[in-house]
Amino acid sequence: MNISHIDTDDPWSVTEKDLRKEIRSLREAGESAAVATVMAVEGSAYRRPGAKMLISADQRNYGAVTAGCLEDMVLDIGHDVIETNEPRIEVFDLMENNNEVWGLGLGCNGIIELFVEPLDASWDYPLATVADNDPVTVLTVIDSEGSLPRGSRTVITDNAQRNVKTRRKIPSALIESVDDKIASVHSTNQTYVAQLDETRVLIDGLIPTDDLLIFGGQRDITPVTQLANQVGFRTHVHSGRGAIDESSIPIADSVTTGHPTEIATHVNTDETTYVIVMSHNLLDDKLAVETLLRETEVPHIGIMGPNERFEELRESLMKDGLQLTAADLDRISAPVGLDLGGGEPVEIALSIVSEALAVSNDRTGGQLCEQAGYIHSRIGQKGNSE
Repeated sequence: MNISHIDTDDPWSVTEKDLRKEIRSLREAGESAAVATVMAVEGSAYRRPGAKMLISADQRNYGAVTAGCLEDMVLDIGHDVIETNEPRIEVFDLMENNNEVWGLGLGCNGIIELFVEPLDASWDYPLATVADNDPVTVLTVIDSEGSLPRGSRTVITDNAQRNVKTRRKIPSALIESVDDKIASVHSTNQTYVAQLDETRVLIDGLIPTDDLLIFGGQRDITPVTQLANQVGFRTHVHSGRGAIDESSIPIADSVTTGHPTEIATHVNTDETTYVIVMSHNLLDDKLAVETLLRETEVPHIGIMGPNERFEELRESLMKDGLQLTAADLDRISAPVGLDLGGGEPVEIALSIVSEALAVSNDRTGGQLCEQAGYIHSRIGQKGNSE
């Protein structure tokens, strides 16, 4: 496996965006690999259903499905899957009364069920689809006492069913019987296992990578872009005065320059795009914010600067005929960021990116110790729940 853009000594720093890129790269190169997916978790675990890990033919992992306690065993399983070209299921019981089985003394206190499969052409269509900003739901047979083999697969898009290369298709009648579960997973990044008499089906939601659009051209955009990449955003920088280009900030996925009103013309600006306005030029910021409010559906417009500066910007918009509505104000966060108390450039960037990440996950960014319920959302709900 030739992985050049990520430190392979640290698979736990790999994001879903990175993992998808690497899967597509390996497919294009024709290299053998296996993919492990967390199917289900009972009790507590480091990763939730849907988490994935890529395993190379030389037994290196890219991404992780636990905090590190089981990765060596998963690597061995992945190697066997590559050798046999057959998918398999593995269950790790880490409940307190069963730790002695593994001899690890682990404290996860959960049961983790993995589906490990060969990386093949059945991955091409779903990953190409999400790369085009469309969600898919991947249905995979993981157990069947009938003639349907393990690994049979069908991909659901917004308006169609699609069979994929190298895998047996799943019968329409079986798909129709899990329509309600598909509906709850589609357009989310959640994963569910449906039990249907003799057959179990893994229903895996894949959604496009969220975008972070940064409007600015000063050097303080660098730590924002770096941190946004590290947490998995697809990053875009738009400079309103041509102050930067791709060579000056190569870590961004794209860099454009142009008038502030062109901010929405170069990148996706729908409800999966989050924007940070930080040009340090009040006129440019006003033009960018006005364009974003009038012409896009972006749900989060974070504006750098104190309250007084935002009020000045707001008054300027009003003079130009744009009266901010309650819906507009719901989209605006000014001053941008969470209250972390730091003043160093990287601390400011962390505050900004943390808020965007929280909003993208439908969270408020508060302390987990003050929240009741689950840490991670479950099927059919957003945010924390009891």
